[in-house]
Amino acid sequence: MVITPALVRHLESVYPEEGCGLVFAERDGTFTVQPMPNVYDKYHAKAPQTYPRTNRTAYLFNPLEFSRLVDAADARGAKIHSIFHSHCDVGAYFSAEDKAMAAPDGQPLLPGVDYLVVAIDLGRMTKALLFGWTGSDFTEKPISQT
Repeated sequence: MVITPALVRHLESVYPEEGCGLVFAERDGTFTVQPMPNVYDKYHAKAPQTYPRTNRTAYLFNPLEFSRLVDAADARGAKIHSIFHSHCDVGAYFSAEDKAMAAPDGQPLLPGVDYLVVAIDLGRMTKALLFGWTGSDFTEKPISQT
């Protein structure tokens, strides 16, 4: 997977809030980036005890939109390659919260899906790291440069 200009533009455009989205691996070996709106604030407003953060420090996909996109990908023979999101002004790392959301019971919710975390510092991308499940935890993986 390569970090595309469209992915970076999306994450920079929503700063200082976290941006998020999906990367689909297409049947022909290419990747499709699908930016998603971060709806965390909507859930926080309705249930702040359950959703204690805000868009500034957390992200959440609209579950119906996520399902629709996954169904459309399945129909064309594509699969989710990775989920991406940004960290604003705190660096790129796979946080304890990221791990808890990706594997709440110690097993990944989406086996085989990687997680791309992109640092957006002062509105610009400064670093990106990719993480994948290794059987017991998430570890850093290389990102293609071509």
